[in-house]
Parts: sequence; C-alpha cells; structure tokens
Amino acid sequence: MSRDPVLTDQQPAPDGSGAGPATGYSPDRELKRGLSSRHLQMIAIGGSIGTGLFVASGGTIAQAGPGGALVAYAAVGLMVFLLMQSLGEMSAKLPVAGSFQTFATRFVSPSFGFAIGWNYWFNWAITVAAELVAAGIVMSFWLPDVPGWVWAGLFLTVLTGLNALSSRAFGESEFWLALIKVLAVVIFLVAGVFMILGILGQNSPGLSHWQNPGEVFNGGWVSIISVFMIAGFSFQGTELVGVAAGEAKNPRREIPRAIRSVFWRIMLFYIGAIFIIGCLIPFTDPSLLASGEADVAASPFTLVFERAGIAFAAALMNAVILTAILSAGNSGLYASTRMLYALARDGQAPAIFGRVNTRGVPLPALLATAAVGLFGFLSALLGQGSAYAWLVNVSGLSGFLVWTGIAVSHYRFRRGFLAQGHDVSELPYRAAFFPIGPLLAFTVLLLVIAGQNYEAVVAGRGLEVLSSYIGIPLFLGLWIIHRWVTKSRVVPWVDMDFSAPSEAEIAAETE
Repeated sequence: MSRDPVLTDQQPAPDGSGAGPATGYSPDRELKRGLSSRHLQMIAIGGSIGTGLFVASGGTIAQAGPGGALVAYAAVGLMVFLLMQSLGEMSAKLPVAGSFQTFATRFVSPSFGFAIGWNYWFNWAITVAAELVAAGIVMSFWLPDVPGWVWAGLFLTVLTGLNALSSRAFGESEFWLALIKVLAVVIFLVAGVFMILGILGQNSPGLSHWQNPGEVFNGGWVSIISVFMIAGFSFQGTELVGVAAGEAKNPRREIPRAIRSVFWRIMLFYIGAIFIIGCLIPFTDPSLLASGEADVAASPFTLVFERAGIAFAAALMNAVILTAILSAGNSGLYASTRMLYALARDGQAPAIFGRVNTRGVPLPALLATAAVGLFGFLSALLGQGSAYAWLVNVSGLSGFLVWTGIAVSHYRFRRGFLAQGHDVSELPYRAAFFPIGPLLAFTVLLLVIAGQNYEAVVAGRGLEVLSSYIGIPLFLGLWIIHRWVTKSRVVPWVDMDFSAPSEAEIAAETE
C-alpha cells in the first residue's frame, strides 16, 4: 500500500482502495516543514484560547453557576486529555497534514475518513466565521456605531493575508498572537486573586458567591450538561497540533512534547479563569451573556477590570480579547485549509484544492475556506448576538463529532498495529490509558452529543434544535453517501497502512 498521499507524488483512487495516477507535483510543490517546537506549543494553545474563554465563559456561569461551570470545564478538559493522548500516539507515528482524515481513512474506512475530513473542514471554517462575529462584538466596545459586518470583512482580509504566507511565517505570527493572550490570562489570574483578597479594587466579595449550593450549582446536573457544548467549543483547538504535525520540523520529537505540556496549561487557564470570574461576578449578573444580544457587548474579563475601577485596564483587556479572537481565527483558517488540501490530495475533494504555490501554501484551499468566513456577515442580518450563538452551536457539535472520530481511529489503530505483529515499543509516543482512554472518551462524547440541547427538543424550539443538532445528519449523510457511491468497507486489521515518512524524507521537506 502507498505511503500517505500528502507526503508523496501519488494519489490514492477516490474510493481509497489503492494508489491512483501520479499527480505530477514536484517536491518543491509540497507543504513545507517550517514549524518549530515553540510554534507547535503556541498553535495548540492559541487555537483553544479565544472567544470560548474570553466571551462565552460568562454564559456558562450564568446558566450553571460558578461551580457548575467549573465541573463542566473540568469534565470536558479531562476528556480532551484522553483524546490528546490518542492523537499524540497517532500523530507522532504518522505526522501528516491530513491528520484525522488520514487516520480515519486508514484505520476505520475511506467513507468514515471522508466524513471526518469534510466535517473538520466545516467545523473550523464555521469557527472562523464565529470569530469574525465576535470581533465585531468586541469592537463595539470602542465604536458602537460601526456595523459589525465592517469589522468582519476587515479581519477576514487580515487573517487570509497571514495564512497566505509560508508555514513558518504563519507559525511565527501565531506564536506572538498567542503569547499576548497567554500573558494576559496570567495577569488576569494574578490580578483576580488580588481582587478576591481585597488588595486590588474595592468591596471584594471574597468567596461569598460560593457559599450557597443552590447558587454555586444553579440548575444542578441538568444545567451542567447543558453547558458542555460551550465548554467543548472552548477547548476545541487543542487538536490543532495534530494538523500542524504535517508541517513540523521534527514531529516525532516535538508532537509528544506539545501533547504533554499544552493540556495542563490550558486546564490551568480555564479552571483558574472560571474560578476568578465566579468569585467576582454573581451568576445572576445580566452582563454574563445570559440572554439578549445587548449583554454580549463586553466579556467577563473586561467586566472584572471595570468593577475594579481600572478603566484603562478594561480597554486594554478588550484589546487583548481582540488579539485572542484573531489568533483563534488565524489557527482555524490554517487548520481548515490544510484539511481541505489533504482531502484534495486524497481524491476526496476537487483536485485544485491540492495545489500549493512556491512557498508551500495551498492557496486555492485557503481562498475557498476564507469564503466560508463570509458567514460572519450574518451579524449584519441577524444581529450580532444571534449570529454568534448560531455559529457557536453549529461548530461546537462538529468538533465533538471529530473528537469521536479520533477516539474510534485510535482504538482501531492500536488494535491493528498489534495485529500486524508490531510492538508498542515501536511507537514514538504511547497513550498511557489505552484502551480505557479512547473508550471512555467515546462514551462521554456520545452522551454529550445526544444531550447537549435536549431542552430545546422538549420545548419544541425548532430553529434552536436545528442549529444544535444539524451536524449529526450532515456527518451521517456524508458517510452514507460516500459508502454507497464507492462501496468502501471497514478496513481489516491486517490491511491497515502504518507506513510513514522516514526521517530523511521529513528532513528534505523542512524549510
């Protein structure tokens, strides 16, 4: 069986059954491995610290109380930890740009890989649109009279320009954008502790918001489960390190490093921030995005500084939030572009999207993905808050489906690897909790997907149900139609393809 098409001159047949005709691409027209260790670290952190933390976190506290929000974020975080273990094992062994699509195709079935790939592209393309809507919301802090669609168009142009540069240039820009928001979160955590202790600001509530169980866990387990989707959306982006493996300089060494360190940093940021916000702002405060688009004009981070009487710091924090949004959108545009490129090189998308320019950038795939960002202009038609909520719901479920695919792919990856006579000692990185890890993550994800917005189902709110669950029929439709057309079947253990680029081949692709 042929080596991964992303790294060779050969494409498999559209049904995924074997090698097809050569594409004629020369080595200088492949993706370039220009991402270093620090780039990988910040890409993973930067893609997951954005509007989910800075803007949407207030809504989780308003709905489930500070304790409920903490439980939801911690539970999703632990599930993500298990998924990152699975992803690290596969990505270190097979460092390809196709990542989840390639794993699903090789270790489950070509049709499953087709559905995963297109679902992931859709997920991040829509997420870019959500970030554009959020950018308009943040800009209204300074310029409330300027329509949100103006900012959406401006920032879409900026993000597309950054991604049109080389992978190294993208990695460098993302490193500095992500570093700004990481430093901002650290400063927020330190300042928040001082405010709770009464050292900074006035009339500190201390831990008073955590004393009444009915308020700490507002709505009980029902509310906790209902905010899982927002928590999941917040953590989406940690898997970007798997996509970036296809352009990493030394993926078999750097991917395990990124997997080990990134998760704990993100957990610290999210759990710490939720705790600080829950201490300083009561969950009943209408500014926590509980309802109505007017309440979404400022994030809980900004509100904390405003209530400390530091007006300049509030404006500065809003600027940091804008940086975070651009960073997350930048990473999302990168990930979805690479996935569309991989789909094209695998014969599962129009061939034009598999072309790259002399700098190793898949420009046609980038432009097509950026076009989806035009959904950001929904803010001009539906109102900023409505568009933001809709896009968060749609992309949130798509991300859960992709995570489910990672768990399934890893379980079959390890089983097939052993069935072919290999030993786990041959793997550059080994998931510590196999098989419990992928099985537990898969089970939790099914529960979260099924119950994320059952309240809308019971209440008969059709449009809300559609936005929350539309990802499921889209995913199943892609899977079933592809299987029907190509007649593909589940890949047997003994036929799984574990071939991977050699160290010499990786070195030759390094910028």
